[in-house]
Amino acid sequence: MVSDTVALIDYGAGNLRSAARALEKAGARVVVTDSPAMIAGAQRIVLPGVGAFAQCIGQLRAHTGIEAALNEAVMQRGVPFLGICVGMQLLASEGHEHGVHKGLGWLPGVVKRLTPADPALKIPHMGWNRVEAVNGAAVPSGDAYFVHSYAFTPDDPADVQAVSDHGGRFAAIVKRGHITGVQFHPEKSQAYGLAFLSNWLKS
Repeated sequence: MVSDTVALIDYGAGNLRSAARALEKAGARVVVTDSPAMIAGAQRIVLPGVGAFAQCIGQLRAHTGIEAALNEAVMQRGVPFLGICVGMQLLASEGHEHGVHKGLGWLPGVVKRLTPADPALKIPHMGWNRVEAVNGAAVPSGDAYFVHSYAFTPDDPADVQAVSDHGGRFAAIVKRGHITGVQFHPEKSQAYGLAFLSNWLKS
């Protein structure tokens, strides 16, 4: 039985209820919090995110103490971290959406708008798509649910664990050590999303 308490960060920019339900179904005890003390002492951390990069990083930084608590927990204590959708993109050095904005910088790289080779493909990329493991990563391939117009490209290709394709390949899962990010929404990805969260909770 998974017993780690997961701090699900409430900073006004995430789909908290469905993310909490999915994590609980996968076996986690979930605490929805914006408390820096609780975040700094958490056993695991999930950072959701919906909307634009600039809006999300702005709201995160508007909550005094959250970014410092995240840095303490993740970068100093090595707490397992999962970023979902824009929460993954915030790992980047910078996001190029409505200007250029500094991210958390935990995984060097940039977030830029998707530019499908086929102009008939719509942006945002919305709906089910295939996730394929790369770089020998021990993550399952499967079908996941995406809603996004921008994608994160890490500077180091080895940080990419799985890709998807929307008129060109983009990172669907990134990972470096204890830091993981997913562009898809596990909480909307049914069996694949549940399996992913279960595996992350055991990692």
